[in-house]
Amino acid sequence: MRPKLPLQTLVHTFLLTGAFAFSLHLSASPPPVVVQINLDGVVQAVSADYVVRGIEYANRANASAILLELSTPGGLEDSMRDIVRAVMNSRVPVITYVYPTGSRAASAGFFILLSGDVAVMAPGTNTGAAHPVTIGGMNIGKTEETKILNDSAAFIRSIANTRGRNAQMAEEGVRQSISLTDQEALKNNLINAIANSPEEIFREFNGKTIKRANGSETVLDLAGARIVPYEMPWFKQVLSWVSDPNIAFILGAIGVLGLYVEFTHPGGVLPGVVGAIALVLSLFGFHMMPINYAGVALILIGLALFGLEAAYTSHGILAAGGIAATIFGSMILINSPWPGARIHLATALSVVLPLAVITVLLARFAWRAVKSKTVTGVEGLVNLTGVARTDLDPVGKVLVRGELWDARAEQRVPAGGHVRVRKVEGLTLLVEPEEETR
Repeated sequence: MRPKLPLQTLVHTFLLTGAFAFSLHLSASPPPVVVQINLDGVVQAVSADYVVRGIEYANRANASAILLELSTPGGLEDSMRDIVRAVMNSRVPVITYVYPTGSRAASAGFFILLSGDVAVMAPGTNTGAAHPVTIGGMNIGKTEETKILNDSAAFIRSIANTRGRNAQMAEEGVRQSISLTDQEALKNNLINAIANSPEEIFREFNGKTIKRANGSETVLDLAGARIVPYEMPWFKQVLSWVSDPNIAFILGAIGVLGLYVEFTHPGGVLPGVVGAIALVLSLFGFHMMPINYAGVALILIGLALFGLEAAYTSHGILAAGGIAATIFGSMILINSPWPGARIHLATALSVVLPLAVITVLLARFAWRAVKSKTVTGVEGLVNLTGVARTDLDPVGKVLVRGELWDARAEQRVPAGGHVRVRKVEGLTLLVEPEEETR
C-alpha cells in the first residue's frame, strides 16, 4: 500500500508545475515586431503614399512600433503634411530615425523627424534648413511669402509642443533655415537620442514610457524586437523611380525618339510602342515636378534646330545651336530648390549628344526621301529617255525602260529617234526630241 502525500506537498507541487508551464509559455511567445519604413529621397506624392500605407499596415498588424528611417533633402509640403498627419495619428508608436551615417532630414524631413514619438539621429547626420520655398518659378509676392512662412512656423511649433521638444529652436529651423548636426539637435532637445543602429535604439528605449500625441502614455516593448520591412509595391517603385528628374528626362528622350522613328518609318510598331510608354512615364514624372517653361522652350528650339540642320547645309552651326539649347534647357527644366531633384549635367550630356546625332541623321534621311523623285509607277517615267519605235506625227509608239508606250509629240520624231518623257497623261506619254534638251 502506497503512502499518501501531505496536502501541503501537493499544493507546492501544483504551484511549481504551473509556474514552470507559465515560464515555458513566456519563453515560447514571439518577439515584438517593429515595422520598418524607408523614406529615401525627395518627399513627394508617391513616397508619401508609401509611408502612409506602411503606417496603416503596422497599425493593422498590431506592431509594437514603427521605425521610419529618413534620408531626404526635403520635398513637397502637401506630401510632408500627409506623412506628419499619419505619424501623429498612428496608434502604434513611431520612431523617426535619420539613418544611415551621412544622411540628412532637411526641409520637409525636419518636420517628419520631429513628429515621431521618439526622434533619433545616427552619428554624422544633420537636420533643419526648413525655410519654405516656392517652386515652379512663381513670384507670389512678399505678403504671400510671409503667410507661408508664418504657417510653416506655427506648424513646426505645434509638432514640437505636442512631442515635448524645443519649439523655439524648431521654429528657428524654419524661420532662419538653420541646420543642426546630430549632437546639436540632441543638445537643443529636438531629438531623444543618437544611435548607431536600430538595435541600439531598441535597447535604449525598451520599457520606457512615452507620451502620445493624444495625451495617453505607452510603455515601449522593444526587447529583442524583430524588424519587418514594409516594401513598396513594384508599380509604386516604378513610379518613384520615374519621379527622379534624370530618369524622367532619359525616358522623355527615348519617347520622342521612338515616336519620331515610327512616324518617319511607319510599320516598325516596336519603336512607336516603346516610345509611347516611355513618353507617358516621363510625363508622369515631370507632372510631379516644378517645371520651368523657359527650359521647355529651349528644348523645343533645340529639337527644331536639329531638324533644320538636316534640311539645310549649315556646316554644323544649326546642330551646335540645337545641342547648346537642349543642354541649357534640360539644366533649367526642373525649377527645384533641392540639388537632388534636378537634372545633372552628366545626364544632360549623355542624353542630348546621342539624341542630336540620331535625330539629325534620321531627319536627313526623311528629308532626302521627300525631295527625291518617285522611281516607281508611271510618275517614275518622267524625265526618262526612250526610243521612238514608229514615226511620231504626232502620235506613235516609244520604248521606255523596256516597255512599249503610246506617245505623242508636239513635233514630228522619226522612228529610231531618241525622246525624253516630259509628262504622263493616263497611259500616254508626252515626249519631245532628246536633242532639244542638250
